[in-house]
Amino acid sequence: MNQLQRYLNHSKIDVVFKQNKDDFVVTEVPLYEFTGEGEHLILKIRKKDLSTWDAVEIIANFVGCKTRDIGYAGLKDKNAMTVQSISIHKQYELKLKSFQHANIKILETTYHNNKIKVGHLKGNKFFIRLKRVNLIDCRKIEEALGKIVTLGMPNYFGFQRFGIEGNNYLKGKDIIDGKLKEKRKNLKQMYINSYQSYLFNSWLSKRIEISKLVDAFEPKEVYQKLNLPLEVVQRMKKQKHPLKIMTGDLLSHYPYGKIFTIDDLETESAKFFDRDRVPTGLLSGKRVKNSEGLAYEIEKEYEEATGEDGARRFAWVFPEDIESNYKEEKNWMELKFYLPKGCYATELIAEIIH
Repeated sequence: MNQLQRYLNHSKIDVVFKQNKDDFVVTEVPLYEFTGEGEHLILKIRKKDLSTWDAVEIIANFVGCKTRDIGYAGLKDKNAMTVQSISIHKQYELKLKSFQHANIKILETTYHNNKIKVGHLKGNKFFIRLKRVNLIDCRKIEEALGKIVTLGMPNYFGFQRFGIEGNNYLKGKDIIDGKLKEKRKNLKQMYINSYQSYLFNSWLSKRIEISKLVDAFEPKEVYQKLNLPLEVVQRMKKQKHPLKIMTGDLLSHYPYGKIFTIDDLETESAKFFDRDRVPTGLLSGKRVKNSEGLAYEIEKEYEEATGEDGARRFAWVFPEDIESNYKEEKNWMELKFYLPKGCYATELIAEIIH
């Protein structure tokens, strides 16, 4: 896979980040409060060294139900300590009282009137520990974090989306092109989604590259390099945000709201800088709105008929509640932050340490 463009311009920070249960903790933030009554038993579980699918299978086998009878809001990392809520019919409550597993702990239970479905989460809180961080690194990290607090970060899909070898997207492309058959429905879907993610990441990287050129060079030079209209380059150059928006972009109110075509470039870019709205990128597929004009000229290079439903995804997100704590005696830097659903904590780390 190609190296993705980073918008922060500092040099690489050489620290150690390992995804494991001690240094990477994810806590799900549910979309709604559970009512405390209803036919569905809600289990708040803490798991380590297991994917969500693994944990669901272990619990299903223990109580004797099908895995599809268990509801969850999102898939959590395997190489981490994660806390999330799952739902199961309350007929299994008594049986679950004797549930024990070295890698899964039921922290608390309640009830709710519907099954938890994929997407029923607001976001996730993260705790991440970086190691071998010296004082100079610490200052660089603090500075990068300060910029992310103010400006946000690119909403790239993380490496987890592309499989252990990083090549799931190639399988997705081969399935779309008819070169590969995959009978297992969930795997087929995963490979195609991976290819959609790859196209999105490539588009966003291109847009960041263009934005950096606009910031670094005179409008005339950019116009010659990129073949963008001079007047548009001049208007992009005036934007305060590092990701430059352009005519025809589809924006969305942030953190949720309607998607709309850009009206006035100056007004919308100011509102983007104020976190009121963000540009969106394409997840290629059916039944999805495309950007227009100049924005579409770039987008269409990353558009393919995937056979799946398409969507628009935020190109940019704003992490919240960012805290950092430097432990000098251990050379550790501990970070805490919150991200909306569908965003990758590993991408925040990638933006910081390059």
